[in-house]
Amino acid sequence: MDERERTKDVILAVILVISTLVMVIRLWQDWIVAVSTGLMMISLAGLILSLCRRLESFEKAVSAREMTMRMNFEEISKSIDEKCDRMVGDVEATVSSLSRRVYR
Repeated sequence: MDERERTKDVILAVILVISTLVMVIRLWQDWIVAVSTGLMMISLAGLILSLCRRLESFEKAVSAREMTMRMNFEEISKSIDEKCDRMVGDVEATVSSLSRRVYR
């Protein structure tokens, strides 16, 4: 998540809190309810921002694991290729030795 998206999230959270506070003050004109609702909206906005950051760290972890798995897969593929090449060489050597014995 880049700075632009973080700034947008923070601005949206502030708008959420302010609009809730204005709505409560306008409708009920009770400061205790207005302040408690504002605090509830602040905590909700903080929870949403926290979730966004956790999702970002989860995405980074998943991409790091994916890269590690890709590298391991490439290493395993190379190892299997080398073993197959060695096995083909051994089989060819065995076949040639058997063909020499048959022709003698």
